[in-house]
Amino acid sequence: QVRLVESGGGSVQAGGSLRLSCIGFQATSSPGMGWFRQAPGKEREAVAALYGDTYIGYADSVKGRFTISRDTDKNTLYLQMNSLKPEDSAMYYCASGPLYSFKERDYNYWGQGTQVTVSS
Repeated sequence: QVRLVESGGGSVQAGGSLRLSCIGFQATSSPGMGWFRQAPGKEREAVAALYGDTYIGYADSVKGRFTISRDTDKNTLYLQMNSLKPEDSAMYYCASGPLYSFKERDYNYWGQGTQVTVSS
């Protein structure tokens, strides 16, 4: 069964850091990987995406603070989050698919999410 499992979420104060992990075969076998987040009452939005070793991109709201990376030996996708802000609080999801994309519809497989809460 296709499975992606996120971990690393938690509660931090503003300015702090967290590193999210997403483990699963699809974390390295699919060329396209992304991190999305959804806050209560809001639509899910793309945070970061990569495609192979060719493309990496970020939402403007996290650019310069978040870093997406992949370790193929460990079948793991990461999201390093620094200088966290209260508005970063959300459920974070990893996803995999065949494309480089910031659109949900382009991803086939999703994890169950990990909660990030940033207090001011």
